[in-house]
Amino acid sequence: MELVELGQERGVRTRHLRLSVEGRAVPGLLWTPAAPKGPVPLVALGHGASRDKGQDVVVALARRLVRHHGMAALAIDGPVHGERRGEAHPVPQVVFLEFAQRWAAEGEAMTDQMVADWRAVLDALAALGEFDPERLGYWGLSMGTILGVPLVAAEPRMRAAVLGLCGLTGPTRDRLAVDAPRVTVPTLFLVQWDDELFPRDSAFALFAALGTPDKRLHAHPGAHGAVPAEELDGAEAFLAWHLLGGGQGPSQDRSCIGPGRQPSEDATSRTSTT
Repeated sequence: MELVELGQERGVRTRHLRLSVEGRAVPGLLWTPAAPKGPVPLVALGHGASRDKGQDVVVALARRLVRHHGMAALAIDGPVHGERRGEAHPVPQVVFLEFAQRWAAEGEAMTDQMVADWRAVLDALAALGEFDPERLGYWGLSMGTILGVPLVAAEPRMRAAVLGLCGLTGPTRDRLAVDAPRVTVPTLFLVQWDDELFPRDSAFALFAALGTPDKRLHAHPGAHGAVPAEELDGAEAFLAWHLLGGGQGPSQDRSCIGPGRQPSEDATSRTSTT
């Protein structure tokens, strides 16, 4: 695995990574504390369709996990996204269409490749000794759930997950139906009531299929990409609570679980995930 330093800012060290997996180049970004105190928990972040590993909400959540809780975060480009495309400035609508076409054409094969890529990168990072391999979490909405449910189901090191903006529908509906019951970790699931891509009934069906008894669903009015910024607070708090042993860590402020906390400078006006 190749790691390249990108710099440090306000206690957050950022590195670019690249790993070859079964002949595929897997590019990613890694955010860690600049001065970690021993191996730290790691959260894998799955971006949405038409975006990439540097998506605003991904970077914001990664920095918050590092700054507020002393954790680490990782994101890799999904199929036909980011550096995997070889384009400097791809058109988001074109990327979205190409992903939809590949999802329809390759289905489970694409899913299997992405799960293999995630697990290979996680194994390579575990070998560095910087991360606690028994405290691994996942956050991913929309495409991040299409590909994230199979990852969380397959990865025994997972301890908590934030999923949503997805349903039991689409080319890999049957695969999601098989993998969802194998998700047994505490899970936070987000639904947009007026989602134009994944109707809420299909989202409710996916939530119901999750095997974990420790799950909760947050629903908000609005379209697919209109998730309120407070859910970034909620995801941060949820992951920290479960990966730091009941909230023990540099920050024990759980006020972000409720709606009253003001978004920090790392928050976006809304959590765009398309």
